[in-house]
Amino acid sequence: MADAEEKLLKEAKKLPWEDRLAHKNWKVRNEANVDLASVCDSITDPKDPRLREFGHLFRKTVADSNAPVQEKALDALIAFLKAADSDVSRYGKEVCDAIAAKCLTGRPKTVQKAQEAFLLWVELEAVDAFLDTLEKAIKNKVAKAVVPAVDVMFQALSDFGSKIIPPKRILKMLPELFDHQDQNVRASAKGVTLELCRWIGKDPVKSILFEKMRDTMKKELEAELANVSVGAKPARKIRSEQDKEPEAEASSDVVGDRPSEEPVADAPQEIDEYDLMDPVDILTPLEKSGFWEGVKATKWSERKEGVAELTKLASTKKIAPGDFSEICRTLKKLITDVNLAVAVEAIQAIGNLARGLRTHFSASSRFILPVLLEKLKEKKPTVAEALTQTLQAMYKAGCLNLVDIIEDVKTAVKNKVPLVRSLTLNWLTFCLETSNKALILKAHKEYVPLCMECLNDGTPDVRDAAFSALAAIAKSVGMRPLEKSLEKLDDVRRKKLSEMIASSGGESAGTSSVAVQSSVGSTTTGNSEASFVRKSAASMLSGKRPAPVSKKAAPGKTGGSKKDGAVRNESSKSVEPPEDVEPAEMGLEEIENRLGSLVKPETISHLKSTVWKERLEATLSLKEEIVGLQELDKSVEILVRLLCAVPGWNEKNVQVQQQVIEIITYISSTAAKFPKKCVVLCITGTSERVADIKTRATAMKCLTAFCEAVGPGFVFERLYKIMKEHKNPKVLSEGLLWMVSAVDDFGVSLLKLKDLIDFCKDVGLQSSAAATRNATIKLLGVLHKFVGPDIKGFLNDVKPALLSALDTEYEKNPFEGTVAPKRVVKTSVSTSTSAGGLDSLPREDISSKITPNLLKGFESPDWKMRLESIEAVNKILEEANKRIQPTGTGELFGGLRGRLLDSNKNLVMQTLTTIGGVASAMGPTVEKASKGILSDVLKCLGDNKKHMRECTLAALDMWLGAVHLDKMIPYIIVALTDGKMGAEGRKDLFDWLTKQLAGLSDFVDAIHLLKPASTAMMDKSADVRKAAEGCISEILRVSGQETIEKNIKDIQGPALALVLEKVRPGYVQEPFESSKAMAGSLPKGVSKVSKSTSNGTLKQGNRSRALPTKGSRPDQITSAHDIAIQSQSLLNTKDSNKDDRERLVVRRIKFEELRPEQIQDLENDMMKFFREDLQKRLLSPDFKKQVDGLDILQKALPSLSKEIIEVLDILLRWFVLQLCKSNTTCLLKVLEFLPELFNTLKDEEYCLTEAEAAIFLPCLAEKLGHNIEKVREKMRELMKQIIQAYSVAKTFPYILEGLRSKNNRTRIECTDIIGYLLETCGTEINGLLKHLNMVASLTAERDGELRKAALNTMATGYKILGDDIWRYVGKLTDAQKSMLDDRFKWKIKEMEKRREGRPGDARAALRRSVRENGPEVAEQSGDLPQMAPGPLFPRQNYGISEQVLERNPVPQTIAGVNGPTDWNEALDIIMFGSPEQSVEGMKVVCHELAQASNDPDESAIDELVKDADGLVSCLANKVAKTFDVSLMGASSRSCKYVLNTLMQTFQNKKLAHAVKEGTLTSLITELLLWLLDERVPRMEDGSQLLKALNVLMLKILDNADRTSSFVVLISLLRPLDPSRWPSPATAEGYAVRNQKFSDLVVKCLIKLTKLLQSTIYEVDLDRLLQSIHVYLQELGMEEIRRRAGADDKPLRMVKTVLHELVKLRGAAIKGHLSLVPIDMRPQPIILAYIDLNLETLAAARMLTATGPVGQTHWTDSSVNNPSPPANSADVQLKQELGAIFKKIGDKQTSTIGLYDLYHITKAYPKVDIFSQLQNASEAFRTYIRDGLAQVEKNAAAGRTPSSLPLSTPPPSSLSLPSPDIPSLDVKPLMNPRSDSYTDDIRASNINPGTLDAIRERMRTMQLASEPVSKAMMPTNENLSTDNVPPMNQQNIPPSHMEAKSQQHPHPVGLPMDEKALSGLQARMQRLKGGSLEHM
Repeated sequence: MADAEEKLLKEAKKLPWEDRLAHKNWKVRNEANVDLASVCDSITDPKDPRLREFGHLFRKTVADSNAPVQEKALDALIAFLKAADSDVSRYGKEVCDAIAAKCLTGRPKTVQKAQEAFLLWVELEAVDAFLDTLEKAIKNKVAKAVVPAVDVMFQALSDFGSKIIPPKRILKMLPELFDHQDQNVRASAKGVTLELCRWIGKDPVKSILFEKMRDTMKKELEAELANVSVGAKPARKIRSEQDKEPEAEASSDVVGDRPSEEPVADAPQEIDEYDLMDPVDILTPLEKSGFWEGVKATKWSERKEGVAELTKLASTKKIAPGDFSEICRTLKKLITDVNLAVAVEAIQAIGNLARGLRTHFSASSRFILPVLLEKLKEKKPTVAEALTQTLQAMYKAGCLNLVDIIEDVKTAVKNKVPLVRSLTLNWLTFCLETSNKALILKAHKEYVPLCMECLNDGTPDVRDAAFSALAAIAKSVGMRPLEKSLEKLDDVRRKKLSEMIASSGGESAGTSSVAVQSSVGSTTTGNSEASFVRKSAASMLSGKRPAPVSKKAAPGKTGGSKKDGAVRNESSKSVEPPEDVEPAEMGLEEIENRLGSLVKPETISHLKSTVWKERLEATLSLKEEIVGLQELDKSVEILVRLLCAVPGWNEKNVQVQQQVIEIITYISSTAAKFPKKCVVLCITGTSERVADIKTRATAMKCLTAFCEAVGPGFVFERLYKIMKEHKNPKVLSEGLLWMVSAVDDFGVSLLKLKDLIDFCKDVGLQSSAAATRNATIKLLGVLHKFVGPDIKGFLNDVKPALLSALDTEYEKNPFEGTVAPKRVVKTSVSTSTSAGGLDSLPREDISSKITPNLLKGFESPDWKMRLESIEAVNKILEEANKRIQPTGTGELFGGLRGRLLDSNKNLVMQTLTTIGGVASAMGPTVEKASKGILSDVLKCLGDNKKHMRECTLAALDMWLGAVHLDKMIPYIIVALTDGKMGAEGRKDLFDWLTKQLAGLSDFVDAIHLLKPASTAMMDKSADVRKAAEGCISEILRVSGQETIEKNIKDIQGPALALVLEKVRPGYVQEPFESSKAMAGSLPKGVSKVSKSTSNGTLKQGNRSRALPTKGSRPDQITSAHDIAIQSQSLLNTKDSNKDDRERLVVRRIKFEELRPEQIQDLENDMMKFFREDLQKRLLSPDFKKQVDGLDILQKALPSLSKEIIEVLDILLRWFVLQLCKSNTTCLLKVLEFLPELFNTLKDEEYCLTEAEAAIFLPCLAEKLGHNIEKVREKMRELMKQIIQAYSVAKTFPYILEGLRSKNNRTRIECTDIIGYLLETCGTEINGLLKHLNMVASLTAERDGELRKAALNTMATGYKILGDDIWRYVGKLTDAQKSMLDDRFKWKIKEMEKRREGRPGDARAALRRSVRENGPEVAEQSGDLPQMAPGPLFPRQNYGISEQVLERNPVPQTIAGVNGPTDWNEALDIIMFGSPEQSVEGMKVVCHELAQASNDPDESAIDELVKDADGLVSCLANKVAKTFDVSLMGASSRSCKYVLNTLMQTFQNKKLAHAVKEGTLTSLITELLLWLLDERVPRMEDGSQLLKALNVLMLKILDNADRTSSFVVLISLLRPLDPSRWPSPATAEGYAVRNQKFSDLVVKCLIKLTKLLQSTIYEVDLDRLLQSIHVYLQELGMEEIRRRAGADDKPLRMVKTVLHELVKLRGAAIKGHLSLVPIDMRPQPIILAYIDLNLETLAAARMLTATGPVGQTHWTDSSVNNPSPPANSADVQLKQELGAIFKKIGDKQTSTIGLYDLYHITKAYPKVDIFSQLQNASEAFRTYIRDGLAQVEKNAAAGRTPSSLPLSTPPPSSLSLPSPDIPSLDVKPLMNPRSDSYTDDIRASNINPGTLDAIRERMRTMQLASEPVSKAMMPTNENLSTDNVPPMNQQNIPPSHMEAKSQQHPHPVGLPMDEKALSGLQARMQRLKGGSLEHM
């Protein structure tokens, strides 16, 4: 069979390419594609004729149904595209469509190659075909096909840039992808959007696309946009640009080491967002809105709303043009509206209209401008800002230019209001800075005097604005326009203006130099030959940018490669700005100043002389001086200006005139560069001298010199206007005669022929002067010499008499084709200004004439209408002078194509004539524009009517006149091989080809015709054979020997003899002589063929004997081939991508038979990665060869373990295929190999992936019920081996699916395996007990074996579970229960016989073992079932320490069989049992907690309080264990129980308060870590677990001890130990994790801090301040400064807590520093923060300072102040009472106020509170009396103010101001003014430098900090908080601190009488803070 295949392949190689590629045998097609790829790879010339032969083949090959063949076809296509050039782009559309239809849903490699092919089409400039294909591809219903299409769109844009890939088309495709149902498509669309942002900027993309997105996608893209950098550069170039690079490399030697600039092509393309937008019509909706009614309203608000409607509508980016005149008139009135708000709205509306309409708003802008400038007198900032923005928008949008605004600006700068003058000049400065140089040059004469006048203005702002405007002019066009004006200024102003100009110029120069410097070396050049790297659009979303293309030269290197140098040199030319051709005015005095010593002064004075002889002598002298100049180039312009000024063009003396013209001619011909502005200065005068016979020859010579210097195109353009408008007719006639000579000298390549012909028609031939007409006729005659007869088409409307004269002239100047010019233009002149030659003859755009009616007529059922349409096309061609553009002709060709199939043959012939006419009129571009219509034209040769064939050949002649024959060859080859074409058609086509080839001398592409011609030599028709023979003769003549030698192998039949006869014998024998040496080793038949071939007499019969005979050596050759193969590696995994293959695997539990395409994919993969002999054996239909292949693998298994793992998925798919087959021998061999394979995997510590399990396990589970016992045994053992090696939990679902199989044997085997699992793994498998009911239900089956197996499995379960098994059996019938009961009794007896105890004893023993010995001992003894291996990186256990276990020995009580019996036993089980066992203990705990909570006396809770800390400690330790076990596949049941038990515990405040700080630290840490663990959501019920963790955390914060919570959370702000995290990570990974953990801790602290005002009495402030002190001290000042600058959240949170404490307690907070070592040196950092907060809050009037600012009382004041003032306490008490009454009057603080008042009454029992309320209402006094009674009752019960909501709010009268408190009549003993800062320091016993030192440290720390402007936004919804306490109060800028310290160096105030207050300082300070808090 192999021999037959080889024979077939050898035979197939002799077939034509089309037949091979379409062969029914896929291997033939595959080999053909491989050969085609190799041929294309060998082609180095893009113009190689073979490429044209291959182009049409790929449309079908890439759509091959066989995946490997399709992949090889793509390889061939890629090779073809790499070898070809842009000429093959005509095949792009059909090939791209085929790729999109068939290749984008294939295998990953196929998709990748398809994408590479797409990009190569783009490289070959088939962009339109590529995008058209993608537009269809993204509409595919299969998402799998859409993603690669979007990805290739992304990569094309990324590689080629927005210059090649038009962004507008992509922007139109994206919106429908945003709402795609597939998330991968949406992700890819987002990636393309981000890539667009890199090319065209973020703002355009946002404005166009974001409104079409959903909010979710907007947010995601907004986040991703932060990582996108705008300003991308293309990484690849299109082929035509790449072809220029060798030229650049060749010219790099000339460049040398000159500095080069950045290529313009590589600069990021600036795309105007306006061009990407679609215009929006606003006039229609404006009519429907209330605009017109609103603007006429009398109320200003209605007028404003009316204008706002227009402003809103006009805010669109692009407005559709329309009639806005009435709107502008209305707005003009509204600008002067009395209400400024209306005026501002109108001004903004005008700005929006200007931005949206741009140039369409020009007329309206000029209409409104005077009013806007007048309105600048308004001083309101809103009006001024709106006016400025609108005026700038009008100019920036192009509505106005400098010329338009001259008069308005002149009027405005003379306005009597200085503000109008200054703002107008400011706007003028803006206009000047944003205008181009040419425009400023045009208008500067008007503006410079205006600004000079304003320099004398009396207002400084006006003068400054005028200076700025002048500086802007100088910056743009230089100092020349200002030089005369500067002389008129005084020294001060001249100096200021010069400085401004110098500074602006310096800055711009610096900027530009930096820009150039930074851009050097940043260019990247694409290389299509580089390996293709597939990019995904979705990869943009990860924030990673595509890898940059390596640069050719580093930025710092000056000597780059030659290629780089050439590219930069080329681009440097294009970077140069366009030459300024308009000369500025310059006076004679200035010319003389610039000349300096260049020309002698006496020469210039003589040139001015009135005596002609002196002038003549001066010109001669000047000529001599100019000839002697060494550096003439620098002085060209100034010398020409001198001659134009003196003697000037008005010189009357002929001799002087001649000398002046000769000097100018010398300068223009000698100078290296003659500026165009010099030509402009001289051309008018020179043209006038041409009219004078005396100076004509000299002047014509000068004009010719100008043409050589700047090109004839520029000179002709200037002369048209001069000659047309000049009054002297001689100027026109003689100028035309000079043009005749110029065209004859320079040709037409540099001329714009359209302009020249139009000038001749409209001016020359229309002249009344005969001399002018004759000169024009001569000029047209010369043009005919270069252009040819086509020129006649443009002169049809000329008078008949002139036409005859023209024909006569044409005969004198016959068309000579391409003629080399006699004179050449200097190389420095750019030829891009004119597209010359025949191609520049004007072509008309006929797209507007191709109307829908015309196209509809082509399809009319009436033949007359169809004929009229065809004739209409002919008429259009006549009107266009038979020269048309291809624009818009696509539909025309489509209509004509349809008429070629018309049933009316006369119409077909008419259509053929029309098509020929269109081709002739369109020229070379018809080949691309016609869309392959030529193939349909050639089909008309198949008609049997001779007249039809003649019309077709005539059309071909006209087509050939438009394009070269090589463009037609591919279509002709297809036509010649078309079987439908008759013999007469083929004969006529061969005759036509012979005729065309006869006129050629050399035509290499003709070789492509050799193959179809040689085939025609065997045609039945003698006429065809004869015509083909004649054609072959011509083909051989024009092709050349070298080309024939390459293609002789493709020639067959009689044509070969003909070829050999035509070619020299020596040429043919050479390739065959080498074959004689092999004749001895070949069969006789082969040697005979060689001999006959060498004699040149090969016949058809001999060819059949050339094949190997039966007795030849194919076997020997094969064995030698095998030897070569066996030297290779058995498995080739080099290109293997296992992840990609596994991604395609469908994860199914249920087994499905392999489909044919899956089998084909398997074969392809094996061919790719397995050695040839191995894959042939394994894929052979012969089972013996399959067994041999397995033997090879089995022997190599130990040495190829790594490679086998890489292709394990392929092997498993092959095993599945074998398990489904019926051959027992092969199946047994497979089952022998598989255990060894899995043992090898076990040795390599390799575990099956989910994809590999999904491939193999469903099949194995299904095939367990094989009908052969031996096979079943092997499969059973294999399944048990896989269970042990893979995972019990992950294998169990497949076994469970086996219970649902239709095969009873399979169900029996799966039931037995479940019994095996129960016996070996116990009940710890996830879901095993839950599905026991499925096994129990099998006891009702009819099959006895199946019932028996089910009963045995249930008995095994009974042995383990005991009577608990009845809970899992589900609903059974009585009969089933009876069977089970009988089997259970039998099991009991069997266990008694074996002395195995009772059923269920194992569980009870396990629990006892756990309690007594711990889990470790239980595992060692084998009592504990082996669980899945734990996590690879377990966290360090911070739960129960060994010391705790030693202090609390395990009680020896034994739990019952059914679980723990009491609280203590439950705690033991929880502490020491496995996660599943501890569930029973937690059930008991939850039950006890529930009962205790329901106890009304709370006595039960009091008993449990002592165990609360131990319980929580135990549960905290259990959290990590349960979650770790669940992550390994176990059930999440134990996790839920742990969290539920903790929730029950913390719901009770007493129990929650009993939890110690250390335990709380461990628990909170554990919970927060699991909240952040990314593996939790992937667990069973992961979302529920996350929610439970969140709720539990909130419950802990609510009910746990507040002090402990604060202390724990502040301590957790420090970075965690890496061992606490659940999995390893890099250093960066730990930093990110710690950041997330800190953020979560901060959120918890925010929640606690928010409630601090109501819970402050529950907090031990001393302990809290100690924890803050420890945190700050550990950081240190240096770290605090660093973190403050980095905006560190933990540090900010600690500052916030401290700030809130100071705010609530005031200065009394200093009384809670008992645990802070305040005497340490340096002083604690916390003290400085407290001082700073006190000062800040006092300054903000949030509390009342109790002493001088900065005074601190750290020690007992009674010691330092023995005699305080007697009455200070009364004064303080009065103030406190006032503050308390205000608090009570506020509903929000009434409870706190009553509580404070209660404490005052306790502290001052003698003070009569109610006597202070004499002025208050009775209701107020009653409310206070009742409230105090309630507070006293609550205080007695031990309740705090946080739980004291009053039943009724205070009466409304309480909102009134507090009553006046009568004075206590106590006089102060000390004058406040006598206090000093030193006394305060002495009184407080503090070193005077201490506070200064603290303030200095705080000041330096604050320099690095930033105020927190807003609260931290929470990320976890369950821990979210509404707001964050104010965090910016403590962040006072250092400058503010310094100002305060300087402003109050000696603070004055009353010292606080601490002794009189007797320890109430803290309470008094808080009351003071509260008194001002709500004011």
